[in-house]
Amino acid sequence: MGLRVVLGVLLLVHFHLGALAILDPLDFLALQAIRKSLEDMPGSSFLASWDFTSDPCNFPGVLCNTDIEPNKVVALNLGDARAGAPGLMGRLHGSIGHLSALRELTVVPGRITGPIPESLADCRELMFLGISKNFLSGQIPPGLASLQRLQTLDFSYNQLMGSVPHGLGSLPGLANLILCHNMLTGSVPPFVSPALVRLDLKHNDLSGPLPYTLSPSLQYLSLSWNRLSGDLGRVLDPLQSLNYLDLSMNKLTGSIPSAIFSFPLSSLQLQRNSFTGSVTPLDEVSVGTVDLSYNQLSGHISPLFASVENLYLNNNRFTGQVPASFIERVLVAGIQILYLQHNYLTGIELSPQASIPLTTSLCIQYNCMVPPVQTPCPLKAGKQMIRPTQQCNEFRG
Repeated sequence: MGLRVVLGVLLLVHFHLGALAILDPLDFLALQAIRKSLEDMPGSSFLASWDFTSDPCNFPGVLCNTDIEPNKVVALNLGDARAGAPGLMGRLHGSIGHLSALRELTVVPGRITGPIPESLADCRELMFLGISKNFLSGQIPPGLASLQRLQTLDFSYNQLMGSVPHGLGSLPGLANLILCHNMLTGSVPPFVSPALVRLDLKHNDLSGPLPYTLSPSLQYLSLSWNRLSGDLGRVLDPLQSLNYLDLSMNKLTGSIPSAIFSFPLSSLQLQRNSFTGSVTPLDEVSVGTVDLSYNQLSGHISPLFASVENLYLNNNRFTGQVPASFIERVLVAGIQILYLQHNYLTGIELSPQASIPLTTSLCIQYNCMVPPVQTPCPLKAGKQMIRPTQQCNEFRG
C-alpha cells in the first residue's frame, strides 16, 4: 500500500472519530513504528494503553500541540517516570525523526539497546534529549550538532563509543551536556556555548590534554575517570563561575594553582593525579570538600585549609607539623573529615586525653610521628601506625 493511500486511510479514520482531535498522519505512523520497536519490561504496563483506535495524543507519555490542526507531537516521554518503575526493552525506531515538531524526548532507565537514531537530527525543534541508564551502543550521531535549539543532552550510563562530536560545544543554547559513564574515546573538544552550565564527561576513556577552550559560564565540570593530561593553569583562567570541579583519576601534572581555592566552589576533586609541589591558598579556603589525596604534593600544610569541612590530604608527601588551627576545628566538630595519613608529618598538638567528636573522622596514621590518639581510619590506610624511620630519614634527605 503506497504512502498516499495510507495517509488517506488515516485521515478518513480520524474523520469518523468525530470528536477526537486529528493527529498529523506522519506523526501517527511514527508513533506506530515506535510502538512496534519497543515493549514493556516485566512489571510495566506503559505501552499496553497505546491503542491506536483512540487518540494518540491521550497516550501516556505523548504530548501534542492542540492549538493547530492537524495536531503535532511536541513531547515524547517513553516509560513510566515513577521512581523504580520498570523501563522498556527494544530499540529506538528511526521514525522518531519524523516527529518534526518534537521538542522533548526522554526515555526512562530500562533495557533499550542499539544505536541512537541518526534521524533525531531531523527534529529541528528538539530542546531536551535525555536517554540515560539504558544500553545504547554505537556512536553519538554527529548530526545532533545541528540541533540549534538544543538545551539539554543526556546520554549518561549507556555503552556509547567513539568521540564526542565537535559541533556540540558550539550550540548556542546548550546548557547541560551529560555523557558520563560510557566508553567514549578521543580528546575533549572545545565547549564555547555561552549558555553552558554543566559539562559531565566522567567515567569514559577520553585522552589527550585538558580542554583549554571552555565557556566562562560553566558552573559544573566533571572530567574524572579518564586519561587526560596537562596542567590546570590555562584551563582555569576563564572559569570564574565554577561551583563544582572534579578532575580526579586522570594523568594531570604540574602544580595546583593557588587561585583555584578562591573560586566559589562547593567541591574540589583533584585526587589520584600526579600533581607536585606545595599547595598555597591565597586566603582562607571556604570550599566544603577538598580532595587532593593520592598525588605527590609536598611542603607544609597551609593552616588556611582549617575552614574546610571535608579535607583529604592523605597519600602525599606533606611534612612538618599539623597546623594548630586544624586541631581547634576538630575538637569543636568544625571538621567532619580530616585525612592526613600516609604523609611525612612530624608532629601534632593533640593531647592523648582529647575527645574527638563522634561526627568527626580523623586519620593521622603512617606519618613520621606516633599518633597521640587512636582513631578509626579507612581500611585502605592499612594497620601500620608509624612510617618506618628509614623512610622518614631518606625523605628528609
